[in-house]
Amino acid sequence: MPGGSGADATPQRLDGDAASAGKEPRTARGRKTLRAILDAAAVEFGEKGFHEGSISGITRRAGVALGSFYTYFDSKDDVFRALVRDMSEQVREHVAPALKDAPGQIAAEKAALLAFIRFARTHKEIYRIIDEAEFVDPESFRMHYATTADRIAKRLRAAADRGEVRDDVSEVHAWAIMGMNVFLGLRYSVWQEDVAPEAIAETVATMLARGIGVEPD
Repeated sequence: MPGGSGADATPQRLDGDAASAGKEPRTARGRKTLRAILDAAAVEFGEKGFHEGSISGITRRAGVALGSFYTYFDSKDDVFRALVRDMSEQVREHVAPALKDAPGQIAAEKAALLAFIRFARTHKEIYRIIDEAEFVDPESFRMHYATTADRIAKRLRAAADRGEVRDDVSEVHAWAIMGMNVFLGLRYSVWQEDVAPEAIAETVATMLARGIGVEPD
């Protein structure tokens, strides 16, 4: 999802490809340093954008030496690319528990949107960073949305197999739900926080369950 407050203070899990190829941390201390660099990059790029943001700004925010940056990343482009993947993973990990505990698919989509709205309110920078990825690293930009839509499509298909949603759910429905969630996050998390997340999620859940059309007379 396409900003800014910083990332959570609680360290997130790091994928093996978070660092540049061949520079993956092998110790807990290394993973902690890498986490600090990624969190600092989120703030730096969230505030200044990719082109105005700098490696020295990242290391200063992270409280690490310049050499520590190059221990894990080859360039500013590499840390930005890693940050896009990392943010995608943070969203997934934040939303996953809400999906797991939901009693049905409509409830799951409601819980997922609620979790995302809350996440976006404390990670506003994600919108600026993902939007810039379209021009800085188009492959990461497309992968972010494609993998998100694919996860939605798979859970909708599974729900259809369980008889919880219509049998004709498709990739189109998945992209529609994702697009709706992205722009709801933009309007109600980044631009303004003037509506309670619970009310937003309830409205959308009702729309998903009933549609917005009326039966003809």
